[in-house]
Amino acid sequence: MMAALLLRRDKKSTAAHLKSDLNRTDNSSGVRQLQELLDSVLNPEKPAADTEALDWCKCLIAGGEGFEEFCKTVRSYDNATLCGLVWTANFVAYRCRTCGISPCMSLCAECFNNGDHTGHDFNMFRSQAGGACDCGDSNVMRETGFCRRHRLRTGENVPSVPRDLILMSEMVLPRFIICIIQYLRDGYTEPDTSTERDLQKVLQQLEPQISFLEELTKMGGAMRTVLTKILTNQQTFKDLSMGQEENVFAKKNYENYLSALKNSGLVSVEQKAQTGAAEPTRGSETGEDQDGGQSIGQRKRVKLSSTTKDPSIMDSLKHKCFLEELLFWTIKYEFPQKMVTFLLNMLPDQDYKITFTKTFVQHYAFIMKTLMKSQESDTMSNRIVHISVQLFSNEDLARHVTEECQLLDIMVTVLLYMMESCLIKSELQDEENSRHVVVNCSEALLKNNTYWPLVSDFINILSHQSVAKKFLEDHSLLMLWMSFVSFFQGMNLNKRELSEHVEFESQTYYAAFAAELEACAQPMWGLLTHCKVKETQEYTKTVVRYCLETLQIWFDAIGFVDELAPNQVTFHLPLHRYYAMFLSKAVKCQGIDLESLLPDQEMLMRIMVHPLQIQASLSEIHSNMWVRNGLQIKGQAMTYVQSHFCNSMIDPDIFLLQVCASRLDPDYFISSVFERFKVVDLLTMASVHQNTVLDGEQERPMLEGALTFLVILSSLRIHLGMADDEILRAEMVSQLCMNDRTHSSLLDLIPENPNPKSGIVPGSCSFEEMLSVVADFKAPVFELGGSMQQGMYTPKAEVWEKEFDPIMVILRTVYRRDVQSAMDRYSAFLKQSGMHTTGNPWPPYKERTPLHPCYKGLDRLLHCKTLHIVIFTLLYKIWLDHSNMSEHVLCMVLYLIELGLDNQEPCIEEHCHDSWFPGTNLLSNLHHVINYVRVRVPETAPEVKREREPPASTSAEASNFGQAQVFSLVAERRRKFQEIINRSSTEASQAVRPKSSSTRWVPPGTPPQLVTEILEIHESMLSLLIKLHQKLSAKQNSLSATWLEDMDANPNRHVHGDGITAIERILTKAATRSHQSKRSIQEICGKVFPPVAPKKNSPTAKKTMDKEERRQRARERQQKLLAEFASRQKSFMETAMDVESPDTEAAMDLGASEVKESEVLYDCVICGQSGPSTEDRPTGLVVLLQASSVLGHRCKSDEAKKLPTTDEERIYPADTCGAAHDVRLALMQSFFKDSSCLQSVSIGWDGGVYVQTCGHTLHIDCHKSYMESLRNDQGMQGFSVDKGEFTCPLCRQFANSVLPCRPGRSTEVVSWHMSTNKKTSVLVKEVEDLQEQLGLFPVSTTSNLSKEMELVIKDIKNTTQRKYMDYGKNPGSPDNDFLFMYSVARTNLELELVHRGGNLCSGGASGAAKRSCLNQLFHVLAMHMRLYSIDSAYNPWTRLTQVPCVVPYSCLDDERPEVPMLFRDCPSLLIIFVLTMPQPLRKEHFICLVRTLYNLQYTQALAALSAKFSPEERQAWSTSGTLKKLSTSVWSPQSIEYSLQQFCLPYLRCPVRLLLLFHTSPLLCLPACEEEEFSGLAGCLGLLDPAPQPSNPMYSASCLDWTVSAFDLMSQWCSEVTGLADTQTLLVQDLQWASPHLLHLPDNYNTIFQYYHKKACTACKKVPKDPALCLICGTFVCLKGLCCKQQGICECVWHSQHCGAATGIFLLINASVVIIIRGHRFCLWGSVYLDAHGEEDRDLRRGKPLFLCVERYRVLEQQWVSHTFDHINKRWGPHYNGL
Repeated sequence: MMAALLLRRDKKSTAAHLKSDLNRTDNSSGVRQLQELLDSVLNPEKPAADTEALDWCKCLIAGGEGFEEFCKTVRSYDNATLCGLVWTANFVAYRCRTCGISPCMSLCAECFNNGDHTGHDFNMFRSQAGGACDCGDSNVMRETGFCRRHRLRTGENVPSVPRDLILMSEMVLPRFIICIIQYLRDGYTEPDTSTERDLQKVLQQLEPQISFLEELTKMGGAMRTVLTKILTNQQTFKDLSMGQEENVFAKKNYENYLSALKNSGLVSVEQKAQTGAAEPTRGSETGEDQDGGQSIGQRKRVKLSSTTKDPSIMDSLKHKCFLEELLFWTIKYEFPQKMVTFLLNMLPDQDYKITFTKTFVQHYAFIMKTLMKSQESDTMSNRIVHISVQLFSNEDLARHVTEECQLLDIMVTVLLYMMESCLIKSELQDEENSRHVVVNCSEALLKNNTYWPLVSDFINILSHQSVAKKFLEDHSLLMLWMSFVSFFQGMNLNKRELSEHVEFESQTYYAAFAAELEACAQPMWGLLTHCKVKETQEYTKTVVRYCLETLQIWFDAIGFVDELAPNQVTFHLPLHRYYAMFLSKAVKCQGIDLESLLPDQEMLMRIMVHPLQIQASLSEIHSNMWVRNGLQIKGQAMTYVQSHFCNSMIDPDIFLLQVCASRLDPDYFISSVFERFKVVDLLTMASVHQNTVLDGEQERPMLEGALTFLVILSSLRIHLGMADDEILRAEMVSQLCMNDRTHSSLLDLIPENPNPKSGIVPGSCSFEEMLSVVADFKAPVFELGGSMQQGMYTPKAEVWEKEFDPIMVILRTVYRRDVQSAMDRYSAFLKQSGMHTTGNPWPPYKERTPLHPCYKGLDRLLHCKTLHIVIFTLLYKIWLDHSNMSEHVLCMVLYLIELGLDNQEPCIEEHCHDSWFPGTNLLSNLHHVINYVRVRVPETAPEVKREREPPASTSAEASNFGQAQVFSLVAERRRKFQEIINRSSTEASQAVRPKSSSTRWVPPGTPPQLVTEILEIHESMLSLLIKLHQKLSAKQNSLSATWLEDMDANPNRHVHGDGITAIERILTKAATRSHQSKRSIQEICGKVFPPVAPKKNSPTAKKTMDKEERRQRARERQQKLLAEFASRQKSFMETAMDVESPDTEAAMDLGASEVKESEVLYDCVICGQSGPSTEDRPTGLVVLLQASSVLGHRCKSDEAKKLPTTDEERIYPADTCGAAHDVRLALMQSFFKDSSCLQSVSIGWDGGVYVQTCGHTLHIDCHKSYMESLRNDQGMQGFSVDKGEFTCPLCRQFANSVLPCRPGRSTEVVSWHMSTNKKTSVLVKEVEDLQEQLGLFPVSTTSNLSKEMELVIKDIKNTTQRKYMDYGKNPGSPDNDFLFMYSVARTNLELELVHRGGNLCSGGASGAAKRSCLNQLFHVLAMHMRLYSIDSAYNPWTRLTQVPCVVPYSCLDDERPEVPMLFRDCPSLLIIFVLTMPQPLRKEHFICLVRTLYNLQYTQALAALSAKFSPEERQAWSTSGTLKKLSTSVWSPQSIEYSLQQFCLPYLRCPVRLLLLFHTSPLLCLPACEEEEFSGLAGCLGLLDPAPQPSNPMYSASCLDWTVSAFDLMSQWCSEVTGLADTQTLLVQDLQWASPHLLHLPDNYNTIFQYYHKKACTACKKVPKDPALCLICGTFVCLKGLCCKQQGICECVWHSQHCGAATGIFLLINASVVIIIRGHRFCLWGSVYLDAHGEEDRDLRRGKPLFLCVERYRVLEQQWVSHTFDHINKRWGPHYNGL
């Protein structure tokens, strides 16, 4: 009742009345009234969209005053010291690494710009998931980086809030919030119910309510405190949540909530206690997979739940306050953006932050479950991380919830739970009996990266030391974590396809590599950062212990003993890698003894097998043995070594193998390697062998792979003692050696610790410092037609000389071609510096840093007999040219020898019966001679036939044979394995039975039987090396007996060179380190060798006779061909481009020889024939017609206009050439006769048609068939054949029309030059007569030629838009057409002038001339113009040359007058005369025209000048005499003279340009400098004597030549004007325009970005998604914006049509790149803004500061002015009006 009364009253007064009631001491009536009012206002049964309730709340909270004022008042009590601005995805924020403590730190633009970050390492970025500003939060960033506002700690001096201000809020808001919650409860339906589920609709209706909450949070600290109290108060929640007893709706509502809880698999704790006993605790979901996988998943899941500390982690929730239930519904509704923003906006309140974090953790498991089921998992992931990153980046908070809420337990458990949903049985090793389960990489969970938010949070909290320590101390957690990691061990198994090509190439490997990197490696790096000091030794030991235990469990589960299943490989061994990385850290940083962390030998043997298998598989993949598995297997091999993965994958694997190699028996290890690489059969002394596992062509790459792997293994020091700085340096050098790199790609290629939360690149020395030490910066170079280069870093010379390490390069190359590229660059450097000029150099040998004492055992690899036997065998085989040996094999063998010589080991003497060598030391084994070797060969081998004669059986021989060496790697490995196993345990040996066929397994249907033969060798390694030296140098006795002495004189000679140098280096080292070797070398060199008679090789060996050599020859042939081709192409280009233009060919040259030749010949580039252009079969020039507004954009001043970057700045377009001409024409048309106006000016300043050519000609009929073929070949995209576009068949330049060439006759030339000394008056009369004979034109109107000419005219008209052609009162009239035609000529003349630099001095640009085709164009236009005749009554010529006797025609009333002569444009008149008079024109007549019009131009100049005078000045001049005296007056004649010349210059340039066109004789000498331009041009035209006396100043008046009384004529012209009022402005016309410029841009890109990226579009008033700027006029447009579409055309295209006549240049604000629109096509031009390293930053991905590159901008402007976008930019595509 009470409420009904209140509702009727005015809201404001009610609120005020209630507020005063509540402020009394006894406020019970007030409280009761308010509650009743709220009951009726906030009734959840009303529809949510009803805004009445919201208005009531606003009024009540404001307590009677206006809501806006209330907001202001509350804000004045804001005590927040943090910024806390929350943003959503795509917001532009900043990150400063210098100021950040947490790597997730971010700042809003305002705080960033108000702080001082000069010289800091910062970048701008587009937020992916959303975020919040950390300014003012000293937990996340250093205080020095705070902005001015948050540095002041404003909170401390803000007064406390008066009680009565927020009293109403405290009363009203709890009801408001429960109302929202009730709506959410009511609207929620489960996804599986049959009803239509539309959660979005519910949320839309609640939008205003949630926005209101958001508004409240923005009122500052005071209001946030109120909200926090309400949201966290448990009592209020209890009172309101259930609803009162009598309220049925509330009860139903509450049940709805409980059922939602229940359906989430979450029961409240009370219910759980009742039912808990009945069912076993397991994950909330029962077995959902019905297939075979179920039992495994289920079994694991039960086991899993029993191991967690608290089974309720996954499935119990109890809500005690509003905040908890609000979060619950936020999750249920899948994180609506508004709710997320509201919850985050509250974070600056510390109490709220803590409670909210706890609530978030409490719901964590539930959040992840919801995420797994969500359809929109991407969006949801981003929103979750948006919240969690704000909570977990703060170390204190993270530690607090770890301790109080078991955050770590929750995360690990949830991760396990998540992965369990997609486990499958592992097929690795023993498929049937395997008990191991792995994740299935084709499941959506992995493919879509759904686990990402969870892993990201986990990595984030592990970056806090206190949290990581808790994790490392909790053993049960570690054990859980290891079982999680083992889910990834062996995932994505590849099985080699042996018969068919695989049908379907799965792309699951992306998911697998991403999962290992993100879910296993990054947490590992996170933990490793906290194990850096001695104090943390225990942690490392624990992790290592658990790794080994889990590995043992894994080996047992897959049933692995010692033999690998064949043809399988997995690249994923995270357990091995954890073990390896913790070992490395332990030795490097914590000083733990390696021995204490290693398992027994048997375990080491097992650990070694899988990583070794990966190395062998890499070789197999590159040898094309996996080719039937498709491309994806290559993708895996590349990803494994790629820069983002290598230090979490291949590096730990190789390190682990190094550890195994240093601790296991070296002979065992070496034999394992060759066996794994399947090249055991190849390692025989015999020239022929059988290999049962490899094809012939795979043997060589596999052998190279095995040897290269051994070299890498024994020489890589990344984890064996290199300091961080040395590692960084080595990585950098290897990348720079492959290719010059940009700064950003180098940063990307240097493997850094891949945990993104770990901050900086390792090493104390910074990236930049190191870069400056090893590399030189090459600044970008710009050519007008070249590609856009970027700033590059290239290795310094001393780096090539001393640091180039081919082994590191091989390890780091993703593409094999990069190794070749590095070698090519290396040889180029050697040639250039003269260190090695002949032949191809070999990879240089690089000294290694010493090994860490723990790994000393690695050197034993180089000093073991097995390796020495292999080396000996290979040297022997290479010497005898056995098949499948290569230069690379020899190179690696020599590398191994040299490594052995450089890393000495104490010799272990062994005297066993089959020993090839006496001991293990390489140095002493080098000179050991081996006499006989027993080999197993096929019966067909050449050795067999040779040995068949029974040897003379003397006892000596027999005893020799008794000592013949026999060698089997496999047997060797088995023997060693047995020994080790026996040593470690006796019972194991029964389990491990060596396979019976110890030498080989023989498949059925084998080739010939093997027999044992004995070969006579009598060589030592040294003798083989010396023989190889001879073989390589192709000289006998290439080493004289004394060469060693000579060597000592020059020890440095051997660093760079080829194989010969390498052998010499090795021999020198051997000699200096052992006297025995030295003696042997001298002895061997002393013997004179007989010539090497090659053994009779079998035909196969001959066939493969040095493949390398053949390749080499082929390569040389190819180089030669290419060079020849290049030079031919170059000479063609030169001739093609030097054609000044076919004008030269148009037989206008005068020379005796030329007169005889009657016609010009043209070459057709399609049919190749040469011939004249005839009327029946015309030839045409390939031309590009384009509309252009370049001339119209010229301004008076030479300064470019500035791009506005503040609201105050503007660009005014009124002062452009186009605008000025439009105004002038409009003004004329308002006074004078239209037809006359249209002959008095030129148009085409905007939208004029420009014609340019590449200079090539073709028959027009050939062109038609060419177009037909293009039309049928639709593969040709990039241009539109239907629009007549094509590319020149010869030079591929873009074109769209063919301009017919007029048949040229030499007689015309003669008539042009026939000089008659007629008087001017006679000539004037002749010109007048000629104008009468308009119809005479030398081409018949019916011929093919004239038809083609008409077609071109049509093309020209279609090139531009109608509005640029119709300037007359009645569109389409002949006058209009006439104007357009002669204006085309004018446009081309003017543009050519612009290309020459704006004047006709002789140094002008010639590039334009090459593209010019004015001559042909003039003929075509002239032919078209003959259709129009000028009415003789209105012929301007008579008015130029005669004083009429009639009265001026102003007496006719109705008709408007003609345009007075003084207002007419002289260049236009000249062009009209030239085009309309009969062709060809004679020179004398042409000069006559020029002179007559000069008189008019001069008079106009005088008139314009006098119009500028003040009356006094005019008086002074008029009294000082007649015209003749004008030039000699006392009153500053120089300035007057200068003005007159400047006024007449633009006119003079026009006829001179025409002269150049009509005859290109060298007689025309153009002026050399601008000062002499006037006199020079007047001289060219014969208005003056060609050689003026330098002493006399040149007067413009002396060029005048009158045929009638000058005074009469001038008076006549002036009288036409004097009668007209208001036309003064038409007199004063300024003909001088500066050359066109694009806008002047600011230096720093940020200036543009900050102003424009948030600027609203002028048309639709919204901030565009892709804003763009026109660089010609500065207009701001929406790229692709549908909002601004007009007639189906998007705004950029629309603007390009209006501003540039279909050419637009736009800067895309959000991408920093420039796009060009040309007609219906567009292309990405590149960026004119580069960073400090000379690089573009497309799409602002890196966000580094960008600066204007003046050279690039100049190139862009030049391409615009010269109209060459179409030629220079290659990648065009259609835009379909959608830009």
